[in-house]
Amino acid sequence: MSAEPAIDVAGAARLARAFASAAGRAALMPYLMGGFPSLDASRAIGEACAANGADVLELGVPYSDPLADGPVIHAAGTEALARGVSVAQVLDVAAALAAQVPVVLMCYTNLVLAAGPERFAARLAEAGASGLIVPDLPFEEAPEILAACDAAGVALVPLVAPTTTAERLATIGARARGFMYTVSVVGTTGERLALADRFAEVIAHARASTSVPVALGFGISTPEHARQAADAGADGVIVGTRLVRAAAEAEDPAGAVGELVAGLAAALRP
Repeated sequence: MSAEPAIDVAGAARLARAFASAAGRAALMPYLMGGFPSLDASRAIGEACAANGADVLELGVPYSDPLADGPVIHAAGTEALARGVSVAQVLDVAAALAAQVPVVLMCYTNLVLAAGPERFAARLAEAGASGLIVPDLPFEEAPEILAACDAAGVALVPLVAPTTTAERLATIGARARGFMYTVSVVGTTGERLALADRFAEVIAHARASTSVPVALGFGISTPEHARQAADAGADGVIVGTRLVRAAAEAEDPAGAVGELVAGLAAALRP
């Protein structure tokens, strides 16, 4: 596998340390929607995740047309937007959480371009964010944003799917920063019942293409799923929809999410 010269990215280094020091068989990476159910509640949810075993937090920015998100996360983002939640306010949440655990922001391309890649990356760095995931950013259109993130010390994390060809995986993997977000199934985010039969194959294909950790996401919702992903070789396990649904349904969102994260963390311990 060929690779580009190493890039000194502070965010990538912090993520590498998080993966290396994870207490379980794989780093636990909960997702939360910034500003949902409220700004204060999203911060409390993130703090509960950190207190209950999260190694990295993925913080979503609400957006009007979230193509990669299933109905639960889409609804959470829609509610946050209706409350007037802005990118700046989500970055304030990121800044509060980044003091406890590495934070990777997940947002869509238009939000990056609206601010300008250099300014957007600088704002992430100022907030202490370690990385950025842009799910609707094609690899061919990534160089400008990648350069801006590198300059700011923020890891631009790529996504790959089960349908990504080996040749394309190698090209993406050579430029991956922080970790490679590996989608377990074709489709949008959401909870699913049967996944384990695909985990090992998807992870192996991704790992052969890159030197950064491989994190598995989309559809993982139970401790059993998390354990299966780790057993199949994932360096990180991303759980989103199940936690966002709990935040939507519970009277105490932070308490409910924290309890679920504790269960996921226990499942990942050797």
